Amino acid sequence: MPSMTGKRALMECLAAHGVEIVFGNPGSTESPLMDALVDFPSIRYVLALQETPVVSMADGYARASGKAAFANVHIAPGLANALSQLYNSYRGGTPLVLTAGQADSRMEHEEPSLSADLVRMSRQFTKWSAEVRHAADLPMVVRRAFKVALEPPTGPVFISLPWDALDEAFEPEPGDLLPPPEAYRRLRPDSAGVRRAAALLAEARSPLIVAGDRLAQSGGMAALVRIAELLGAPVRLGSRSEPVFPTTHPLFAGGIGPADRDAFARADVVLAVGTNLFNSFLYTPRGAIPPTTRLIHLDSSAWEVGRVYPAEVGLVADPRAGLEDLADALEEALSPARHEEARARLARAEAESAGRRAERERRARGGWDSTPISPARLAHELRAHFPANGLLVDEAITTSGAIHQAFDFRAPGEYYSSRGGAIGWGPGGAVGVQLARPDRRVVAVIGDGSSAYSFQALWTAAHLRLPVTYIICSNRAYRILKVNLAHYRGEQATGPDRFVGMDLDDPPIDFSRLAEGFGVPGCRVERPADLGPRLAEAFMSIGPSLVDVVIDGSL
Repeated sequence: MPSMTGKRALMECLAAHGVEIVFGNPGSTESPLMDALVDFPSIRYVLALQETPVVSMADGYARASGKAAFANVHIAPGLANALSQLYNSYRGGTPLVLTAGQADSRMEHEEPSLSADLVRMSRQFTKWSAEVRHAADLPMVVRRAFKVALEPPTGPVFISLPWDALDEAFEPEPGDLLPPPEAYRRLRPDSAGVRRAAALLAEARSPLIVAGDRLAQSGGMAALVRIAELLGAPVRLGSRSEPVFPTTHPLFAGGIGPADRDAFARADVVLAVGTNLFNSFLYTPRGAIPPTTRLIHLDSSAWEVGRVYPAEVGLVADPRAGLEDLADALEEALSPARHEEARARLARAEAESAGRRAERERRARGGWDSTPISPARLAHELRAHFPANGLLVDEAITTSGAIHQAFDFRAPGEYYSSRGGAIGWGPGGAVGVQLARPDRRVVAVIGDGSSAYSFQALWTAAHLRLPVTYIICSNRAYRILKVNLAHYRGEQATGPDRFVGMDLDDPPIDFSRLAEGFGVPGCRVERPADLGPRLAEAFMSIGPSLVDVVIDGSL
């Protein structure tokens, strides 16, 4: 093959891997990459104004497209800015290849400006991290990066790209720049383990299922519904990042929180699928699942199986494939008597489901006309005016509960929220989701505290004329911190003078005016009667829009 530069080889490798977008914020050390992009018009460069939204855009794109995203940031300070969202991608298992330019390696001992050990900086939040020192290594490193990112359990990787490695010329080996072979990763579980799990579940009198993100990634919702109905078992969410079970189903039992230990105490067998047990810092360590409850844990992550709670049966497999095998085994293992008990549990759940839904609607109407606007009214007005082709991106945090009470999610791809807990994902995540799903209007509901972390992402939405509507939940506080502090104190009522550094009301932030400055039309809503019309108007916009809603932030 003819000689080529490292930067040319990098772009050829990206094209071979089907990369259509590079998310980035460039600096001088990215000059070779930015130069090479000119010759590859089929690869779109999406500019963000800071590295935090670069990674959240790539994260949202990867999750909504099902492909590994590619992003590039600027050397040590840029990578430092990106780390909070790289942390989210790592904790959430997002397949993502993050790169950063590096100073010329021949200057290493001169300690050039802005340089640092980028591999060491990124390593704790990646599956694999490496630096390319020679152009000839680029094809292998890029191929390995995509392989590792997409290999279950999926996650981010990092590549440091020194200037001289991108400018160096080499002669590629045959096959270096060919497309990677298609990989089929449907790892099936051990058959003896499946039979053991089926036997435990077949004898359960009060089974409980907990499902999480890795089930959603595997496309296993239908298999989970089948298992739940066979058992008549309630399904709780180990996370609310993406739909894993239809919220309209009578066996849907909501999320898991610190107050839900009784649910585990009542269960004799718990089936955990594609979920961590548990990540919340509010849990007492090992305090959620009592030792009398028998645990079956099915996951693509071997690390998670038995990590905190001892699993009587641990199955390392693709969650969808594992549930399909388990459902077949369970149908054989269930006796007629146990089948009847399961049908009775399902019937009770169906009878209770309508009552719970009516009660939620009744509670939402309490304070309907109050000012500031109640989170419940905001959520229900959103539902009433939601665009027919819309999908929801959620980083509303303390308003998220009201959203989940108001909305029904029946299938994957209707809803995305932040993973990992580092706030500021939503503004950029919404851009990435929309780029992956260009036929959909994205409605991003984001808390005012989270919005302030990465509001620059609105410029990208405006620059690309994306149909993204931002709904800012302005309660003028870091309300989640107040909630957690009240929980820590054990107080029933906490006066406003009991919080330090958690209020954003002096002066209040006007997000509608900020949005206008970034090129996004915005409006501010303070009166309940104005909310519906303003939402409807925003959803009709051609490009991005923003509605800043002043909501009740009291505890």
